[in-house]
Amino acid sequence: MTSQTIQNDMVVSLTYVLTVDGEEASRANADEPLEYLHGAENIVPGLEAALTGKKVGDKFSVTIAPDDAYGDYDEDDIDEFPRSEIPGAENLEIGMMVEIEDEDGYVDVGMIKEITPQAVIVDFNAPLAGKTLKFDVEVVAIRAADEEELDHGHPHSLADFYGDEDDDYEDYDDEE
Repeated sequence: MTSQTIQNDMVVSLTYVLTVDGEEASRANADEPLEYLHGAENIVPGLEAALTGKKVGDKFSVTIAPDDAYGDYDEDDIDEFPRSEIPGAENLEIGMMVEIEDEDGYVDVGMIKEITPQAVIVDFNAPLAGKTLKFDVEVVAIRAADEEELDHGHPHSLADFYGDEDDDYEDYDDEE
């Protein structure tokens, strides 16, 4: 076991169980741990702060208020769009995630909250906004990030998630 502690610019692997309102919301187990770059805002701020200084093998629980997680739920972050402005509107369902491009070309992701004959109501709040999160965590690995990971702001294992099209991370192909 290493005495290395979690600090900025370290790639951290951890297992966790996330509980929200007494129900399990997600988990990462030892077969597929969560890997993130510490200090690069890859995870919620409250969890990242709780992990600072921890070592491999450390196990702990932390409860994170909305302010240190996904923020408060904002009733003003719900918009209505004419169905005619949404491609494929006839195939939409409540609860589905959609990408909406604004007039400046920025794309936001939201969840369909309601569908009427004329409009689609989209909630742009994070799904866990306004929720208190409880994490049960174990740190399973820590290593220094390489230059490419530091340049991109995330570990190699998250290249697909962040859309790094120029990266060749064949090592992460499980289809063999």
